[in-house]
Parts: sequence; structure tokens; C-alpha cells
Amino acid sequence: MNLFSLANFPVDGKTILVRVDFNVPIKAKKITDNAKIKATIPTIKYLLQKNCKVVLATHLGRPNGFSAEFSTKILLKELQKLLPKRKIVTLPDCIGKEIKETIQKGKAQTIFLLENLRFYKEEEQNDIFFAHSLANLAEVYVNDAFGVSHRKHASVDAVAAFLPAIPGLLLEKELQELSKGLFPEKPAVLILGGAKLNKVALVEQALRKFDYLLIGGALAFSFLKAKGISVGLSKIDPDSIVAAAKILRKPEAYKIILPLDFVAAESFSPKAKTEIVKYNQIKPNQVGLDLGPETISLFKKYLQSAKTIIWNGPLGYFEWSKFAASTKEIGRFLGQLPEAITLAGGGETAEALTKFHLHHTLTHVSTGGGAAVEYLSGEKLPAIAALERSYKKFKGMYSTK
Repeated sequence: MNLFSLANFPVDGKTILVRVDFNVPIKAKKITDNAKIKATIPTIKYLLQKNCKVVLATHLGRPNGFSAEFSTKILLKELQKLLPKRKIVTLPDCIGKEIKETIQKGKAQTIFLLENLRFYKEEEQNDIFFAHSLANLAEVYVNDAFGVSHRKHASVDAVAAFLPAIPGLLLEKELQELSKGLFPEKPAVLILGGAKLNKVALVEQALRKFDYLLIGGALAFSFLKAKGISVGLSKIDPDSIVAAAKILRKPEAYKIILPLDFVAAESFSPKAKTEIVKYNQIKPNQVGLDLGPETISLFKKYLQSAKTIIWNGPLGYFEWSKFAASTKEIGRFLGQLPEAITLAGGGETAEALTKFHLHHTLTHVSTGGGAAVEYLSGEKLPAIAALERSYKKFKGMYSTK
């Protein structure tokens, strides 16, 4: 990849538009996990040390037009906590003449937090005029939002046509760490959980590159259903069943390891009475909510000798402690494999690892879910393609060492 680099690009004293992914979980008007914000702090600090004005652009949730509920103002307190001595200015919009003038009048080393990008439908439409309005606020663009780098949105893709575009420190780190999973050292194992099989490209790639695929989470029920096994009231996805059936017909399908047992309940409740059931003995009135002890032991056997392990998607309904055993135990087990490269991706996977204080025990926990999946599938992310185009367009204007 031919890209600019923060380490050798002349950013000193410039106004920098930084695309971040501060789309953090919020409950009762409080941020419940600040990991995504913390991950971008090194890039922000680097730019402040270079005497830059830093203009932060992010989306938050799925608003339908302007909405106080999805205002980025809620991020200010957390950001200020992480950067206590820095001046942070929240702006009432993310484009426009008044916003530009406020930034221009601001002093160097000031952080400006733009309003939610998705208040404008043009953001998700990758609208060139909206992208130009964003670019008009700064002199250089930095993408430090790996979590949205698989989206062809204006602040990720089109904006790079108007400014020299550079990967931030987080984005660089993500690509460097995840690339270890592109050509994995063998034996290589992929753990796939979650609910939907919207990861067909990843599974097909994995069948070629990995020795085993361990299937957990609600995803397992789509595979079992595709094999004609009754799954009771367990969560299934019609599209996933079709995709699973197609995958199971492949010659490499022997690499797919499905659960042997589940923790099942008669109702979807944290207080529900539970029972350990065999994979083919789930009763019509039961819902499978976690992997059973036999499956946990089986998965550990496959992981024990692995040199590369990639994990995407929780293995049970970890939000309730009754159904968190498999996610917690497998996470803990991965942290005890000193010889293995262990990479985890996906918002829920990262959330679970943070909840159980296991995120520091793995080689790398990605801030991106869909982006990590697409990158590991061997697909070119729109954000990376945009950075490469920008490099070609602007490299003659800047002398980079």
C-alpha cells in the first residue's frame, strides 16, 4: 500500500480534520464503554504536539435527521476526562461557513468536536458536495476510524479526494495487527459467533486458509437447522440458514466444528431455569443461549495447538452472567496461549472481552467489527482505497522523507 504516514507528513501548525469512530454504547445518557475514544487519543495527542488544530468528526447512532438524543455533545465529558488539560470546543453543526470561521478563529492546539455526521443523509450517500464541505474545514485529513473504514461514506471515502489523506496511528496499528491474520501461521483457527452469517466471504476465505472453524453463538443454530436438526425457539436467521447450507456442501466443510451441547432455557430471561442439552435434543419450547461444557472442552482442544486464532462474535448471550460462561472461558483460555497470535474483532466481542477484563491478554482486539471481517476476508476497504488515491493525487505537492 502506498500511503502517506503521520510520521513523515508535514502536519505542523495545520488544521487537521480527523475522522474518528466515537460511536460508543450509551445507556441512560451515559457512555458505558469508552474504548473507541481511548483508542484514538494517541493520534489526537500527536497532532496537538505538532501545534495543530484538531477537528474531530464522528457519527453517533442511527439518527433520522437532527436529534438532541444523538448529539455528539454527550461525548464531551468523556473526551475531556481523557484530555484534561486540553481545550475542547463543541460545535453546533459539522459543515458550514460559521463552523469554518469558528475553527479559523480558534487557537492552535484546540480540539473542535463537530456535530453528528449522520444528521446529514449525504454522509451515508457518500455525497461529493457534503464531502467537499467537510474538507473545506481543514488543510489535511486523517482517518483514525478503522471501525467505519468498510463504509463508503462521505467522511471516509469521498473526502479524501479534496485533501491529502493520512491514516491515523490507530488505523495504522489495526492494519499492521490484522495483517497477521491474512496469511496465518498454521495451525490456524477461526472462532465465529454472533447471530448472522453476514460473513460468507470470511467463511469461504477461512475454509481455504484456516485449519478449523469453530462455530458458536446463535450462528450455530443456522448451521444445525441447515443440517435438518431441530433448534427449538433458538434464534435463527433465514438468510444465514441458506448461506450455511451452501457452505456445508463445500469439500472443505469438514473443517467446520459445531457445538455438541448448549445451555438452554424455556424463556429469554436472566432468571430463567436452565438445562444442559445435547445439540440434537433441544426441546420445541427451549432456546439455546450459551455453549455447554462439552463444547467448551472441544473448542479448547482445537485451540490448544493453534498458532493463529481469530475470534469474531460472542459465543453466548454474554450480557447475562448465566449465559456468559463460554465467551468468558474461551476468552480466558486464549490469553493463556503464549505461542499463539490471538486477534479479536467485532464490537460485541470487544465489549465482552472488556467486560471480563480479558482484552489485554490477547495479541490484538480490533475496534472494528465489519471492517475487521472485510479486511480479513481479503477485501480492499473503501477507506484504504481512498487513502491510496489521495497519496497518488497529492504526493507531488509534499516532500515526504
